[in-house]
Amino acid sequence: MSLFHLTRRRFLASASMTALAMPALAEELPPSRTPGIEVPPDQITDAIQALDGIVEDIRTHSGVPGIAVAVVHRGETVYAKGFGTRGDKSNQPVDTDTVFQLASLSKSVGATVVARQVSRGIVSWDSRMQDLLPWFSLSDPAITERLTVGDLYSHRSGLPGHAGDDLEDMGFDRRTILERLRLQPLNPFRSSYAYTNFGLTAAAEAVSVASGTDWASLADEALFQPLGMTSTSARFDDYMARDNRALPHARFGDHFEPRYQRQPDAQSPAGGVSSSVNDMARWMKMVLADGGELISPKALQPAISPQSFSRRPELPDERGGFYGYGFNVGTDPSGRVILSHSGAFLLGAGTSFALIPSLDIGIVVLSNAAPVGAVESIGTSFTDMVQYGRITRDWFTGYESRFQAFYTPVGITVGQQPPADAAPAPAPGYCLGQYGHPYFGTIELREEDGGLVLHVGPKALAFPLQPWDGNTMVFDITNENAVEGSRSTATFSGTSDRADALEIELFTLNGPARFERRA
Repeated sequence: MSLFHLTRRRFLASASMTALAMPALAEELPPSRTPGIEVPPDQITDAIQALDGIVEDIRTHSGVPGIAVAVVHRGETVYAKGFGTRGDKSNQPVDTDTVFQLASLSKSVGATVVARQVSRGIVSWDSRMQDLLPWFSLSDPAITERLTVGDLYSHRSGLPGHAGDDLEDMGFDRRTILERLRLQPLNPFRSSYAYTNFGLTAAAEAVSVASGTDWASLADEALFQPLGMTSTSARFDDYMARDNRALPHARFGDHFEPRYQRQPDAQSPAGGVSSSVNDMARWMKMVLADGGELISPKALQPAISPQSFSRRPELPDERGGFYGYGFNVGTDPSGRVILSHSGAFLLGAGTSFALIPSLDIGIVVLSNAAPVGAVESIGTSFTDMVQYGRITRDWFTGYESRFQAFYTPVGITVGQQPPADAAPAPAPGYCLGQYGHPYFGTIELREEDGGLVLHVGPKALAFPLQPWDGNTMVFDITNENAVEGSRSTATFSGTSDRADALEIELFTLNGPARFERRA
């Protein structure tokens, strides 16, 4: 055993031996690993005993239908429990084997898949994308030449936030979306941070190609099977085939309803894993054990270390936020490092985990409801109890207010009526035909049932247009990035005989998109 491994294992052993004898332990730690407060012997036990009440209280206040929670400590699952219902017609209860969509927790899980391949010598975090996936490029050839797996896993590639999500909403597949990322404008390379599902997905795709398989199969072979995560998959069809499956619930006013089913296969490495808290407990134990017998510490440590600023401090007393490779890496007020991630589908999933390596403890919270801060509040209340012996503030009220903006319908005409002196809508013949955009592809205006219908994407999603004011018409749109009640404008322009362009407000997350007539 190397000196590096021996030192790490001695530290883990001493940390798990006692959360208690902090003064003695602190004498052996370098200043960079010395926490600011002690954790008395019974404090963790008390925190675990308080969890039932914490979860029930937050579930009641939030209205979330189903929640599952697991806690691991010193290599054991010390708490696992389901609350509420799965949301199916038979109103079955959530239990510890109920499978939930993880949303963005998939990034952290997927990062450990990559770390396993780094351990095996198949790739490194510094592997160039051009060597692994030559067809993938960004708009700047110089950046494409230097771009690495780690750049994309730490969201520092320069791609704008959520680049490609709009194409996923339109039904495009992973390969098409990744190819069209080259059309996105770029922010400064390696000095800017922007959270991008499909940037990270591109890196995972490169690793799977280097491994000679597809991503879902690689995740199963490299991680899920060795850890005994038998209810976990990176394939949507596997999730749908589970009998014990939580149904997603979207938010409507002050309650939740199971109206939609998110299909995230296109961004599976970033948001497409499904799992249970029993399985996620196995995964957390592996991460807290520094990779255990599965992943070498040298391969895992870069993923759980700061690689980019996710939040720069704006005040002298504000702590910054950091992102590793698929993990949030922060420092708690206690002085202890916290590894974490949240996941959210507006169509119906809220998930979160938090790990405190110095105490060898972690919590995961999965829910079947759109994000309102419930899962984060449960996790933070628990880590408060662990470290301080009390909950330091009303976390649900604090988190809930930060999620409110997600539920504001978007569109410049939302909440308005057409102008009283509105000009008449154009004749159908003026609008009909195909229009093209280099990023969004071809769309088509058809006349159906006496009205104009906009058809977009490979699945020809249909949006009936309604008159608004002259050449500007509107249509309702609901998807992962536009909550119910959102409304987009569609503005035609051109000669007196027929439109030669169509500008659509809400297809893109970064401003209106102009489509030119093709036929």
